[in-house]
Amino acid sequence: MVSDKNLESINKLHRTIERAAEGIYVKNASRLHCKKGCHDCCVDDVSVFEIEAHNIRHFNEALLKTGIPHPKGSCAFLDNKGSCRIYKQRPYVCLTQGLPLHWLEEGEDGVWTAMRDICPLNGPGEPIENLPKDSCWEIGPFEERLARLQLAIDSGEMRRVKLRDLFTPKESLNAPLGP
Repeated sequence: MVSDKNLESINKLHRTIERAAEGIYVKNASRLHCKKGCHDCCVDDVSVFEIEAHNIRHFNEALLKTGIPHPKGSCAFLDNKGSCRIYKQRPYVCLTQGLPLHWLEEGEDGVWTAMRDICPLNGPGEPIENLPKDSCWEIGPFEERLARLQLAIDSGEMRRVKLRDLFTPKESLNAPLGP
């Protein structure tokens, strides 16, 4: 069960992530093309931990009951203009989208390799392999904190929920998407 304290914790973590991501955005401002209306990364079938799903449900009850998800192929929470309808409660994956990413990956030989990736729309510029580590979003530390919050509400399970599944099923999918 998700308590008010759990909601407070997930929102506090999201604000911490936003501040950390802002620093990475500033360091990469000349190459990042993520602007209002850009939603190429807002794809379908994204899932989030139950604690993030509950946070979205808590703050967007009317939208989820009466709104219609964006057509399949794009994120269910996009409106007709390609803007996010849950921007203030967007989940972790959306908070860091577009940033140059850095993580370690273990190969079959047991050797760990530093990996990098970035949204192809943000690719031009200094090769991401050459960027200083502090100019990239490090995969791991915040995911671990998010997982701990999830475990606290889920008795050792790591249930995930597809964003599209948060909407209450509707009789007709031809209705307007709304604000």
